[in-house]
Amino acid sequence: MTTVKTRIKELRARYNFTQEDIAKMVGVRRETILSIEKGNYYPSVKLAHDIAKVLQTTIDDLFIFEDA
Repeated sequence: MTTVKTRIKELRARYNFTQEDIAKMVGVRRETILSIEKGNYYPSVKLAHDIAKVLQTTIDDLFIFEDA
């Protein structure tokens, strides 16, 4: 089984962005960002791309896939 971890929270802190800030920049609700951070929701490729762009990183660097 593959698990997906995210670095959104870590990168948000680097830029002093709140979940609300990121949500507004990519056009989703704050709860969506929270769910992605917690691993409860996997974003579409478009949303993952938009979040990575806001955080000045790549999708590959933003999401870490681990085999359990």
